[in-house]
Amino acid sequence: MPCPARIPHHHPQGHTLGCSWMHYSRICSAFAAFLIVICLAGCSDQPLHPWHSEVLRAEFSAARTAEAPTFEDYLRLEDRLFAELAERVVAPTPTGPAQALLRYSRGSAADPEQQEINWNRSFELPVGSPVGGVLLLHGMSDSPYSLRAIGQRLSRSGYWVIGLRLPGHGTAPSGLLEVQWEDMAAAVRLAAAHLAAKVGSQPVHLIGYSAGAPLALDFALDALEDKAAPVPASLVLISPAIGLHPTAALAVWKRRLSQVPGLGRLAWLSIEREFDPFKYNSFPTNAGEQVQRLTQAVARRVEARARTHSEQVLPPTLVISSNADATVSKDAVVDRLLGRLDPHRHELVLFDVNRCEAKSILLFTDPRSLATRAVGDAGLPFSFTLVTNVNIESQEVVARHQAPFSGEISRTQPLGQAWPAGVISLSHVALPFPPDDPLYGRRPPEAEGILFLGQMAIHGERGLLTLPLDWLVRLRHNPFYDYLEDRVLAWIENSGTKSVGSGDLQE
Repeated sequence: MPCPARIPHHHPQGHTLGCSWMHYSRICSAFAAFLIVICLAGCSDQPLHPWHSEVLRAEFSAARTAEAPTFEDYLRLEDRLFAELAERVVAPTPTGPAQALLRYSRGSAADPEQQEINWNRSFELPVGSPVGGVLLLHGMSDSPYSLRAIGQRLSRSGYWVIGLRLPGHGTAPSGLLEVQWEDMAAAVRLAAAHLAAKVGSQPVHLIGYSAGAPLALDFALDALEDKAAPVPASLVLISPAIGLHPTAALAVWKRRLSQVPGLGRLAWLSIEREFDPFKYNSFPTNAGEQVQRLTQAVARRVEARARTHSEQVLPPTLVISSNADATVSKDAVVDRLLGRLDPHRHELVLFDVNRCEAKSILLFTDPRSLATRAVGDAGLPFSFTLVTNVNIESQEVVARHQAPFSGEISRTQPLGQAWPAGVISLSHVALPFPPDDPLYGRRPPEAEGILFLGQMAIHGERGLLTLPLDWLVRLRHNPFYDYLEDRVLAWIENSGTKSVGSGDLQE
């Protein structure tokens, strides 16, 4: 910051000292403000429980690869891990009506062991004579449940599917206190090698959701550099964490401060009630730090490979995002990934906000969007499909396709669907869940006594609800899931057989 001109004119030395003092004063003030902000951020009034503090010793890590060198070993270790969870976290947790919505209370509505399948664990869907293999990678704080529906559809289509539980996940939020993203990458390598052995000469594909997306990219880059196998025939990235908000960089400092006596709660970005059977509600600071580290590492690798292997930076990659996403950077999908890849082989499918409802300034606060940026841009090297309203007067939805380096809409496909009443957009967490999802869907299951965390229109006095209001507002299923599923299946089916990315192959 330059000094005012009047100071050096009369007091040359005062200029230097004054400027320096002001400079350091502002730095100290900014640092003090930073400390206050992150300390306040760690002052949740929610108490800590065993699921926040118990560190399970049977968890896999990159350092244990020699102990568990195969995916079968990984699953055996996972058995021990869940037995340890039952002994050290579930068994000491009280039961009864007061814990009816507590995930770790045995027999509660949120107890994942009460489900027909505990989707917190890795799953494998074998088929006879597989046409290919697909490895599913969930997001940070999620579980294999996130991609269960698309995995089951691929299995019915003849693919051998593995839904991998990433280290630190599926058990207790404390599992994310110390995990490193490299531990997750090591587990991905085990699962991919196992899948390749099961499908023989058939192609292997990776689907990554949220933080699972950069893990898929990291594996593909390793495979292309002969550090892992096999080279994926294609990638599908759903709500991908390619870049985060700049404030995510503060996570490393907050985590370090949490080691100071008296500041232990800074180890958490949020401490919430654990009522979701297949996703942590509490979020450790380290988890945010690991996503930040992972996205930065992958961005650097993509940029470097684009310089040295511009003819094939990555396998054919389909990115599917929501134009409304409060978790990750939408622009990073273009700036850090698709914009750097080889032309004509990749595609972005973007679910727009409900433009019919967007006419109301009372509902929408951020008119700038990735859709506005991409539509009509003749410089984009990838295909672009926008799922949006027919027009701003209609709730009917179409898919508009724009070819690489075109800027013109070349084709419009009616979806035969409309925005449901009251829905103004999708969300980061909505995309991989169909409307009939029994947990997050549009309507609760007909059977009574089953926990339902999906779309609820509840009105009354504040302070009565057990669930956070933020939870109730956020859409957790995709009304247009069938279109997403068809696009994913078509992309995978066509990858490895002929060039994809023109949009002609998927419709």
